[in-house]
Amino acid sequence: MKTAGELLISEIAGFISELVPINVEQTKSQLSEIVTKYHVTQVDDEEIHPDLTEKILLFLSTKKLEGLSPSTLDGYKLDLRIFAEHVKKKAENVTAADIRVYLGKFEHLKMSTIGKKLSVLKSFFSWLAGEEIIQRDPTVKLKPPKTEKRLGKALSIEELEMLREACVTVRQRAFIEVLYATGCRLSEVHQLNISDIDFQEKSCRVVGKGNKEREVYFSYKAMYHLKKYLTAREDECEALMVTIRKPYRRLTKRGIQREVAKIAKNAGLENKVSPHVMRHTFATLTLNNGAELVAVQELLGHSNPDTTLRYARITEERKREQHKKFLVQ
Repeated sequence: MKTAGELLISEIAGFISELVPINVEQTKSQLSEIVTKYHVTQVDDEEIHPDLTEKILLFLSTKKLEGLSPSTLDGYKLDLRIFAEHVKKKAENVTAADIRVYLGKFEHLKMSTIGKKLSVLKSFFSWLAGEEIIQRDPTVKLKPPKTEKRLGKALSIEELEMLREACVTVRQRAFIEVLYATGCRLSEVHQLNISDIDFQEKSCRVVGKGNKEREVYFSYKAMYHLKKYLTAREDECEALMVTIRKPYRRLTKRGIQREVAKIAKNAGLENKVSPHVMRHTFATLTLNNGAELVAVQELLGHSNPDTTLRYARITEERKREQHKKFLVQ
C-alpha cells in the first residue's frame, strides 16, 4: 500500500505530465527527494480538514483575548465546528458557493438563526483575511437574510399582576420580581451570586454583552421577596438562583426559563412570558411612565440608543397625555 507521500508524488507527476512532456519516473524520483524532507498526511474525504480546525482554534483564541464572553465564544465554537464538519476544505479554499450550500441545509431554521450562523462565518473569514492568513474573504458578497424584527410583546400592568398572583412559592415570586425590577438579560441573572447584591443600596453589578459591567437596581417589592426567598433557603450555594433539589447548585438558564414558563401557565399567559419578555416589560413600562431614554438605555446595557427604542411601545393613553402636555397651543 502506497504511503501518503508516494500518493502525493504520483498525483503531482501525473498532473505535470498532462501539461508538458516529462520523464515521469525521473520526475517522481526528483520529487521524492523533496518530499522526504516533510511529513505528509493524507486527509480523508470524511474528515474535518486539519487546516480549518487549526484556523478556528486560532480565531477563538484571539477572540478570547479580546474579551468576548464565554457564552459568545461557546456559540462561535459550536457554529464553526458544525461548519467544518460540512465543508471539509482548507480555509483558503472555501468559496462563497460552499457557504451558500452549507447555509441552505438549514432551511428548517428561522431566517434570524441562519443570519446568526452567517454572522459567525463573516466574523471568522473577515478576521482571517484581515490577518492575511487567507488572500480573500469568501463571505464579502454574502448578504444576511431579511428577517422580521419582532420582539416578544411586553406585558401590560394587569398581566404583570396576574403573573405575580400566579406564583405559588416565595422562590417563584422572587424570580419574577428580580427579572422585572432589574431588566436583566437571562445570562446576567443566571451568573449572579448572593454576594453580588448590595442589600443596603438595593442594587448589584452585572456583566453583560461585550463583558461590560453595569449597575442595576431592585425595587422595594423585589428586595422584599428576594430576602424572603434567601431566608427560606437551607443551602450554602453562592448562586442567587438555585435548584430546589439536592445537591443544591446554580440553576441553569434553561431551568430559569422553565420556572418562568410554569408561572406563566398558572397565570393563563402560556407562551406569552419568558425572561426576555420580562426585560421588555421593564423597558416598556418604565419608558411609558416617563423615564428618560438614555437612563433606560444604561439600565438595559445597550451601547446604541436605537436598540432601546425597539423596546419602546408607547401606549395610546401615554400618547394622548404627552400630546396634551407638550403641544404648544
